[in-house]
Amino acid sequence: MVTNSPLSLDPAPHAAEIDLDALPGNAIRRMQQIAVAIFLQEAESTGITPVQFAALQALANSPRVDQRTLSRSIGFDTSTIASVIDRLEARGLVQRSLDPADRRVRLLALTPEGEAMLARVVPAMQRAQERMLQPLPPPERAEFMRMLLTLVRGNNAFSRAPAGADGV
Repeated sequence: MVTNSPLSLDPAPHAAEIDLDALPGNAIRRMQQIAVAIFLQEAESTGITPVQFAALQALANSPRVDQRTLSRSIGFDTSTIASVIDRLEARGLVQRSLDPADRRVRLLALTPEGEAMLARVVPAMQRAQERMLQPLPPPERAEFMRMLLTLVRGNNAFSRAPAGADGV
């Protein structure tokens, strides 16, 4: 006997009829996979990942911020951003320095090598964005981005790493 009880091990009778392509969460997950793959193809020669790009660009936009501020600005959790910064620092793209106002805080900034890498990766990132949106007719691209950002902003509080006031 099939029941709809949450404790039942049997699936609900309608579960087999769910069309995954009709679920926004499934489509968003697939688009994220596609977006990462396209970015990595375009930026392959730089060895920069989408998250590393976001960190580099955020530091170019707001130099000398602490790690927590950086993580909020790109919507990434603070524990994971530490390893991203470690890898960028190991490559000589980011430097940490003590905050003169609070010596417990380390401020992050791009190195000259980081600025050069960012200049090199931006054209690849732009090609990736164009490829992601290419299936949409040009007039629909701005509307898609408007709707997507409405969803992101409206659901930001549910994220494991909500973007801050300056983030998306």
